[in-house]
Amino acid sequence: MVKESGKILIIDDDEYITLSLKLFLDQHFIKVVASTNPNEIPALLKEDQFDVVLLDMNFTHGDTSGSDGLFWLEKIKSLSESTNIILITAYGDVNNAVNAMKKGALDFIIKPWQNDKLLATVKTGFKLSSEQQKVKQLKSRVKYISSPIDQQYAEIVGHSAAMQKIFSTISKVARTQANVLILGNNGTGKELVARAIHRNSDRSEEAFISVDLGALSETLFESELFGHKKGAFTDAKADRIGRFEAANKGTIFLDEIGNVPLNLQAKLLTVLQNRQITKLGTNIPIDIDVRIICATNANITELVRGNHFREDLLYRINTVEIHLPSLKDRLDDIPLLVEHFLSVYSKKYNKEGIVVSEHVVKKLQTYDWPGNIRELQHALERALILSDEKELQVADFSFAEEKDSNLPVLDNYNLEKMEEWAVKNAISKHKGNISNAAKELGLSRGAMYRRMEKYGL
Repeated sequence: MVKESGKILIIDDDEYITLSLKLFLDQHFIKVVASTNPNEIPALLKEDQFDVVLLDMNFTHGDTSGSDGLFWLEKIKSLSESTNIILITAYGDVNNAVNAMKKGALDFIIKPWQNDKLLATVKTGFKLSSEQQKVKQLKSRVKYISSPIDQQYAEIVGHSAAMQKIFSTISKVARTQANVLILGNNGTGKELVARAIHRNSDRSEEAFISVDLGALSETLFESELFGHKKGAFTDAKADRIGRFEAANKGTIFLDEIGNVPLNLQAKLLTVLQNRQITKLGTNIPIDIDVRIICATNANITELVRGNHFREDLLYRINTVEIHLPSLKDRLDDIPLLVEHFLSVYSKKYNKEGIVVSEHVVKKLQTYDWPGNIRELQHALERALILSDEKELQVADFSFAEEKDSNLPVLDNYNLEKMEEWAVKNAISKHKGNISNAAKELGLSRGAMYRRMEKYGL
């Protein structure tokens, strides 16, 4: 007979009962431990992880109230949440056992017991414990696998008034179950905000599933979102769960929802209204419990007016709207963003000690940043990779250099101010090479050094 891998703990003050149960269960499980002293329970649970505890209801002579059993039931649950408890009780104590089940016991057996029924009850407890352990391990794995992604999206950087308003809204909406619509241009950090809402919600321990609806073809839309059964279509060679089912109990982020065609918007609306999905190839609805966060870079109000987006779907997804500003509308945040990305990529590429001067940061603040934060992030990464210097210069940012004028932007045309600007700009352009800077200015090295001393360079 192949034994189950379960570990069983028996606690009963009657030595005959503990011996009988141990001899019987030893035939079916790899480890069975018995004790007549309930005070040993904490030490035994600390020593090993038991799947099932068979627990007597009464340990005090003459007491039939079941209070001892209830005390140890709560103690065991506090020490080992995934351990299932089966109570051992006399026939007259059934009411106490039923009350104990309301407090967390899995089941009870009545003395004298029938071995086949006892074994079935213990096996049920073991299987349930195994499933609970698998779920716990799976959640741990998901959390471990997701942690690098969460770190990538962990921090929303900014101290401008516009961003303080965003932080306040995230704080208010996160703990609710309200659907959220995030609006903003590409690169403004819509997924960053969606993850922040999830991370600060009551669903934070569950899955966050991100779906780029703009990348889904019409033929794959239902299969990807709702799943399919084997044989539902030509390439359906196995059952597959959809993104909504994968996000059950957690959050689903539907990015670029403005790109969904009208006929598919109707199917999405049905799912959001009924909180049920039906896999392709079946007619069986599956209940889902998900937090919906959507995002788009489109003017969704204009889409509704042009009959390109369903008004009823818009009302369903935008209980709360969050409008993310473009980077050009929060230029005060650029120094902080530069510092943040510089820190990230300095560590990533093992180039510690790289700095960006205040002059360069000010130059970055004069650029329009059509690609928003994502463009700034990539620009910093590229500059850091390609630069051999300890200080990044304007020339390391090609777009900024292209915008650079041949003349300084000054309040007036004072000759000394213009000369100071020319010297600084030449040194910056040639990345600190004084000979090349002097040559471009038509100066000797000595004359160049005199001007550098004059202007404190």
